[in-house]
Amino acid sequence: MNQNKNGFLGGILIGILLSSVIFAFVIRSQRLKAANSGQQKTVIKLAHSMDMKHPVHLGMIYMKQRLEEISGGAATLDIVPGGVLGNETKCIEMLQSGTLAMTKTSASPMEGFVPEMGVFSLPYIFRDRDHYWQTLDSNLGKDLLQKAADKKIRGLCYYDAGSRNFYTKEKPIMRPEDLTGQKIRVMNSKTAIDMVKALGGAPTPISWGELYSALNQGVVDGAENNPPSYYTNGHHKICKYLSMDEHTMIPDLLVVSEKVWQSYPDQLKVWIQQAADDSSLYQRKLWQEKTTEALEAASKDGVEVSYPDKKPFMDKTKVMIEALQGTPVEALYQRIQEVK
Repeated sequence: MNQNKNGFLGGILIGILLSSVIFAFVIRSQRLKAANSGQQKTVIKLAHSMDMKHPVHLGMIYMKQRLEEISGGAATLDIVPGGVLGNETKCIEMLQSGTLAMTKTSASPMEGFVPEMGVFSLPYIFRDRDHYWQTLDSNLGKDLLQKAADKKIRGLCYYDAGSRNFYTKEKPIMRPEDLTGQKIRVMNSKTAIDMVKALGGAPTPISWGELYSALNQGVVDGAENNPPSYYTNGHHKICKYLSMDEHTMIPDLLVVSEKVWQSYPDQLKVWIQQAADDSSLYQRKLWQEKTTEALEAASKDGVEVSYPDKKPFMDKTKVMIEALQGTPVEALYQRIQEVK
């Protein structure tokens, strides 16, 4: 009797054990199936204010493709363009709170977080395009990307934003004196404001998303930016004079929330950084093509594209370099001049 009872109990225990093993196997299989079906994919939200035809946006599309390739489909980007989630300042604030993972910003607004970033807004600090990229690709440029980490923002890479040039409604800007009495839209950057003042104009900070209306309504007489941004955002329809004085070469930055970044496993960080670096190389080549296309298209639409002598502009803005004496930005300026 006892033997039968023990055998019965043993059978029950074996059944329970087998059931537990089967249950664990089923759960593990379901988890593996979920992972393989993409349910565990990391989706990184990236918002920016640029048009979907803009080379910066196209560079981000390339980054999305590269991230999916490098990670084997384990990670991707959800790109929200056109300022849907807000302007650059709003997106940066969302990064700081951790409610947004990534955004694009010009280096100029970043000087509010990293004063040294103001060096990029100084006029005529780069000898040419090669000098520009040699600087950004150097340890100096890479160090600057990490300077805002204590402000909860981390730089991943630079994107080409070309040279900035004046475009106006009434007349071309062929010399600094042509800016006298002209209200020129600038970014909310002290350095950009000081530059237009030094050239004799009236700087007027206005958000990028509001600029078209401001130009159309006469709030400002002109603005300054690169040719692709000027053309793809329709500003050529209002401002028929584009003066290629190339006063600044201010890069764009792809930045990530430090809070979000620290939540990622190390492998994901490696994938993201590699995809960002690859997209930077792709985007800078694309930029050259789009700049040529924008200038040709604007000319066909009746824009007068001129190439003024840069020396008078350089002479007028030397005072800005002199005013930096003894500051960290001046030291950074001198280091940039030494880059070969």
